[in-house]
Amino acid sequence: MTPGEHDLLSRTGPRTVMGAFLRRYWTAALLSRELPEPDGAPMKVRLLGEDLIAFRDTQGRVGLLDAHCSHRGAPLYFGRNAEGGLRCSFHGWKYDVDGNCIDMPNELPQYRFNDKIKHTAYPCVERNGVVWRTWARATRCRSYPSWNG
Repeated sequence: MTPGEHDLLSRTGPRTVMGAFLRRYWTAALLSRELPEPDGAPMKVRLLGEDLIAFRDTQGRVGLLDAHCSHRGAPLYFGRNAEGGLRCSFHGWKYDVDGNCIDMPNELPQYRFNDKIKHTAYPCVERNGVVWRTWARATRCRSYPSWNG
């Protein structure tokens, strides 16, 4: 195998051949027990060369978001997870598991600027103690396979 062939098969980051191939399928992201309680601390996850943040919201749903806030790029790992979403520690923008900005304390409510913000989020499914994530956006998402178990 040549070094070029090795790179073609082993590089899985964004905009790589193997990365594009693997992103067509559901990927095991983490174990459910790693996010044990609702509103617990967020967790860093690195999948296929991308940095993400996993958290469990107040209703127990698992969210997987891009690691940095849409506003100023602050790391969401240091954010506060409470009351239905993950709040950035820098300016306080709050995101739900779907990437919607549900609160923006530095903007007046009548302008509804938070309705215009959509943070990168990936759909997740919990099955058999594993959190699975799809790389497709919700509009193109293949349904999770119905395996027995």
